[in-house]
Amino acid sequence: MDKFSNEEVTTGYNDLKQVEMSIQSAQKMIGTATMSMSPQQLEEATNALNDAKAQLQSAKAHGTGVDEQFLQQCMQSIQTCEQQLTEAKR
Repeated sequence: MDKFSNEEVTTGYNDLKQVEMSIQSAQKMIGTATMSMSPQQLEEATNALNDAKAQLQSAKAHGTGVDEQFLQQCMQSIQTCEQQLTEAKR
């Protein structure tokens, strides 16, 4: 039986996939929150967006498999989400 080091273990998602999934989750939460205009849902959507931003910053910091075009698309998605939340909170 072969032994594997921790470096060889794969969790199924890399940093960039985590970023993509967290942004998609935030987008869905923001869509729901802006339709309902519930203060609690708006707050939860804001938290989800902040988590997505943190994931993106972490991926940039690690620099593993960084695709500049992908990062630009992520930043654009985050900016769109921020604008949508800002408008909803007015």
